[in-house]
Formats: sequence, C-alpha cells, structure tokens
Amino acid sequence: MLKKLFGKKEEAPKDILVYAPLTGTFVSLEEVPDPVFSQKMMGDGIAIEPSEGKVVSPVDGEVIQVFPTKHAIGLKAKNGAEILIHIGLETVSMQGNGFEAHVSEGSKVKVGDTLVTFDLELVKEKAKSTITPIIVTNGDDLESVTKKDVSTITAGNDIVMEISAKA
Repeated sequence: MLKKLFGKKEEAPKDILVYAPLTGTFVSLEEVPDPVFSQKMMGDGIAIEPSEGKVVSPVDGEVIQVFPTKHAIGLKAKNGAEILIHIGLETVSMQGNGFEAHVSEGSKVKVGDTLVTFDLELVKEKAKSTITPIIVTNGDDLESVTKKDVSTITAGNDIVMEISAKA
C-alpha cells in the first residue's frame, strides 16, 4: 500500500538521445572558430549554425544554469549528462541584449520545450559568430558520447548525439 501512495522511484535511464536544440546547419566542433570549443577544453559535442533564433531543450531533464546574460544555458539530462548550449561566440559581451530566457534554474524540461529566444540578426551584427556549440561538460563521468552524422537539422526533431552513462 505504501508503494502505491509514494510511487516507485523512477530509475534513471543509462542511454539518452540528444535532439537538436536549434534549427540550422550542423558544424563539427573542430570547425568552431574559438579554441575553447574547437579544442574541446569544456568537453565534446557538436555545433549548429542557427537559421532561426529559438533554442529548445534537447533532452528531458532539468535546467541547472541560466547565465545572467541569457546567452548560455546548462541542462542535466535524466542519465546525469550535463549539456551546455552556448548561443553564438563572444555573445557574453552583448550583456543579454537580444536574448530572452523562457525557463529558470530548477525548471523541469522536456524535449522541444522553448529555453531561450534570441534576435538572430542582432547576434550576427554584434557577436563574433552565430555558431552555437552544444557541449557535454561532464564527459569524464559518462561512458560514451556518440555524435550522429547529420547536415541540416530541425530543432526538437533530429537526433544529434547519443549519451551513455556509466553502469
């Protein structure tokens, strides 16, 4: 009876699929014109050259960080993978101008939920690049990160990575 009242604790999945958080064109992380990302100093992942100014959740999970300037957001997937979405390059200098967050730290999110909207034209004008890295920041804690071979990507629709947690 108590189990019925309190429910069974949901077991964390070992493997998760990471969907595209933006619509646009796939860019290899090594091609990102910023050594912090291209040399994988923050972790492995992919990048997207966005064609529209909307970022959606690539996983079911929780928002663990929304940068004050709203140019970057951190998520924790149900299997423990931590994912950073960094909108454009050198966008922190825009001080949040042109960015609107639709979630806050602690928000529970599902694939496709809107996280941030931004003025793509303003980012093109003010930032070094609109290329948006999607980084798995805790790769050392995970078993594997497998990147999918895609070219044109639709947000919330196309799978870009598969992440396996350690057993």
